[in-house]
Amino acid sequence: MKKAVIQTGGKQYLVHEGETLLVELLKETGKKVTFEPLLVIEGDKVEVGIPFVKSRTVTAEVVSEDIQADKVTAIRYKAKKRVHKVHGHRQHHTSVKITSIV
Repeated sequence: MKKAVIQTGGKQYLVHEGETLLVELLKETGKKVTFEPLLVIEGDKVEVGIPFVKSRTVTAEVVSEDIQADKVTAIRYKAKKRVHKVHGHRQHHTSVKITSIV
């Protein structure tokens, strides 16, 4: 089974063919997305890129776009000072299915 490490959105993911994962929102709006792998594992053979493996690509198809994660709440509070501020944030994600590691 082929595995690869890809980088998107400032994070690295270990993926294999057929896997579906959530990544940070991608700017490309097409149905196909390609990634350059940082590392490719094929059986006992391991290829490490500097910084990318030149001869390999990881292709994926976009399953759904603009999925919002759960809300993260940050609170600023100072006792006895009447300071109470609440901030909320929902991160946008794209669902991607890995089709091939070539």
